[in-house]
Amino acid sequence: MKQIALDIGLAPGPSLHNFLAGPNLAVLQHLQLWVGNDKRSPVPSYLWGESGSGKTHLLRGVQAALREQGCLVGWMDASQLDPAVFDDRWRVIVLDDVHLYTAVQQHAAFNWFVNAMTPHDGQQRWVLAAGLVPPSDLHLREDLRTRLGWGHIYQLQVLSESERRAVLRQQADERGIFLSDEVMDFMLNRFSRDLGSLIQLLDQLDGYALQTQRAITIPLLKSMLENL
Repeated sequence: MKQIALDIGLAPGPSLHNFLAGPNLAVLQHLQLWVGNDKRSPVPSYLWGESGSGKTHLLRGVQAALREQGCLVGWMDASQLDPAVFDDRWRVIVLDDVHLYTAVQQHAAFNWFVNAMTPHDGQQRWVLAAGLVPPSDLHLREDLRTRLGWGHIYQLQVLSESERRAVLRQQADERGIFLSDEVMDFMLNRFSRDLGSLIQLLDQLDGYALQTQRAITIPLLKSMLENL
């Protein structure tokens, strides 16, 4: 099948600014307050919720905000089969999709956590983690599981259909593209309603529209899918 060269370089990255909170306002405010406070609390935070609830978006948003402040951030997710050694220069460690961690990743995550909680130069580091289920239900080594569960714990809720529409509209506006109600209906009715998957589809559609120099319509979307 034909390979499509997609130009998605203009797509905005995840940030706390472009996260539509909906029912998750409390966790967004918690993260915004922490990121914007010079005297940050060392108490760790853990986010959990089903796929598409926005966990990775928020973690990436925190990472981006801290990098803008000049902070070094240690990041680990399930795709990193050979995690890095803990770096004393990190001010924050972020652990994503912890429910998927292998034994090697769990060992590294525990090491990171212990080092982060050990004061260095008079400061403790912050730990922000996320998983599919609450800490009590994680199938991880006990010393890591209990540490993930002793701080702030927030459950994220999946957005309603109207809220998902608002996110797609916002994402389209940020890309400078027009997304008609008909195209949005088609996307929501024919594809996964997971928000991450919908935004990825929007990225692909934006790139294909740029490549073909055509407006975004249902025929264009069907054409793109036929050429994938």
